[in-house]
Amino acid sequence: MAAATATHTSRTALVTGGNRGIGLEVCRRLGALGLRVLLAGRNPNAVEEAAALLRAEGSEVEPRVLDVTDEGGIRHLAQALETELGGVDVLVNNAAVLLGEDATVLAAPLADYRSSMEANVYGPLALCQALMPGMLRRRYGRIVNVSSGAGQLAGMTDYAPPYSMSKTALNALTRLLAHAGRGRNVLVNAVDPGWVRTDMGGASAPRSVEQGADTIVWCATLPDGGPTGSFLHDRRPVPW
Repeated sequence: MAAATATHTSRTALVTGGNRGIGLEVCRRLGALGLRVLLAGRNPNAVEEAAALLRAEGSEVEPRVLDVTDEGGIRHLAQALETELGGVDVLVNNAAVLLGEDATVLAAPLADYRSSMEANVYGPLALCQALMPGMLRRRYGRIVNVSSGAGQLAGMTDYAPPYSMSKTALNALTRLLAHAGRGRNVLVNAVDPGWVRTDMGGASAPRSVEQGADTIVWCATLPDGGPTGSFLHDRRPVPW
């Protein structure tokens, strides 16, 4: 990635699920580029420890406790950030759950489908409804929805039906949000980070967190006129 620029140093980024795995690496990279990073997660101790780690590396990182399934909590945080910081310029919707990994589409409990949609789709939607209007007013915004190859209709199989279906819905949300941001310099993209060695991906995954985070950070710091409404892997468009 390029060195920090004056443009980057004036920006604030909110990263959900930022206390571990890909989210933590995204926070690290954005902080190194000079952005003020709001590292968000559900566990207060975990976000405090992660933020302290990155501050020790020289980044401007603040912990924020946030459950993306708590609509009231999202509204409260958005109002606080508008008052304290003048809003958020970059939103990385990274927090997600993986349920029903070994179940068939017919056997996976409906509760797993509902929980997957709540965390993986409605959470990002609620955050965008709370934060994107400010981006539109300020005529600057970068939104990155961390999706998955499991959500690609082009190659979908029988893997983790609740998770896969939720990521397909997240991709659809990306297209709708991109349309809403057109002409206002708000760029919205979905990223497939690949199968990454994290708590979710497991130790046998072939890709590192650095590889998984690269395209996310690239989309989060796109120049004006960059791509929007795209589904990307390793900085290249992939089939929906």
